[in-house]
Amino acid sequence: MTLAEAHPRRLGQAEFVALMAMTAATIAFSIDAMLPALPRMGADLSPADPERAQLVVLAFVIGTGLGTFVAGPLSDAFGRKPVMIGGAVIYSLSAAAATWLDTLDGVLVARVVQGIGASGPRVVAMAMIRDLYMGRGMARILSLTMTVFTLVPAIAPLIGAGIIAVSGWQGVFWAFVVFSAATSLWLGLRQPETLPPTRRRPLDLAKMRAAVAEVLRHAVVRRAMLVQTLVFGILFSTIASVQSIYAATFDAAETFPLWFGGVALVSGSVALLNASIVERLGMVPIIRVGVCAHLLLSVALLAGWSALPEATRFPSYLVWQFASFALAGLAIGNLNAIAMAPMGHLAGMASSVISATATILGALWAYPAILLGDGTPVPQVAVGAVLSGVAVVLAARLREAA
Repeated sequence: MTLAEAHPRRLGQAEFVALMAMTAATIAFSIDAMLPALPRMGADLSPADPERAQLVVLAFVIGTGLGTFVAGPLSDAFGRKPVMIGGAVIYSLSAAAATWLDTLDGVLVARVVQGIGASGPRVVAMAMIRDLYMGRGMARILSLTMTVFTLVPAIAPLIGAGIIAVSGWQGVFWAFVVFSAATSLWLGLRQPETLPPTRRRPLDLAKMRAAVAEVLRHAVVRRAMLVQTLVFGILFSTIASVQSIYAATFDAAETFPLWFGGVALVSGSVALLNASIVERLGMVPIIRVGVCAHLLLSVALLAGWSALPEATRFPSYLVWQFASFALAGLAIGNLNAIAMAPMGHLAGMASSVISATATILGALWAYPAILLGDGTPVPQVAVGAVLSGVAVVLAARLREAA
């Protein structure tokens, strides 16, 4: 009997996957729908240095990382659903507040708070999945979740561009409120609580420190977590600077939402592929192939960029962007499943530590791509090459828990 079968009141797998995907997609929607707004936000809020608007992406990511430290322990103490819905309320209030602010610094603060709120749905969704599934079965569910999840970044820039055309960048923040309200209502009405009171862990600082130490001491968890930070770094550096590269290098600012959505949608097929093969091939070999392929492609693009004919540069960059998104779809679910497998007895805390570390360090790894950005793909690809190179070394020592 699976863990899911032990819960007599549970959603069907298809609805559960869709709900978890849309709940976790709060993060993707909050990032990707903002991308078309960055030029206008820069012009309105930071006219002396419009490129600072890219920090709107990283501010949200950092807030998400900070929030994950508390979302998991709170869900272990009070249950999954209250924390997910409470986080959605914080997320929505801060999004609404951002529409009234007229300085970039103020919006950045609101985005950090918004990220803290979004961490509730994101982190606790993974703990909820772990309550019901484990091992390669969990990896399969996470991969299916990622497949549905990819529909959001595929359409989010188009939605953002449409909203901006009608109501300015402030309208995007109101869209966040509507999205969060819809997923919270779905969760509240349809999803049973997966952590019964008998399995909850009271908030105890000493026990929390002990739980964090247990997570960090476990070699399997630690290695999977470190590789995940590097994969997140590649993903965040790509997302944060991709819009400016389309505009400055390829003169494709107006068609950016279409290209970005198309690449994200095609990349989603990789997560579906992983879901179909992971139980047969195993998680570690798939991760190793993914990071090796990204490293080779990054090095090849860097080495040949200056010699590439002008007509082939854009399609070459599209292939690299696809590879970065595909690596996330291929590796993140597997890495989470590897890291969470030994931590079922403290899934909320483990989810918090793993997600917080991966998110915050991933944002820090991505920062050089923004700092060194010159409007060309070269800094972004160089950062991707370094991160995937380190990931190859660490992935060589990855193991699934016995």
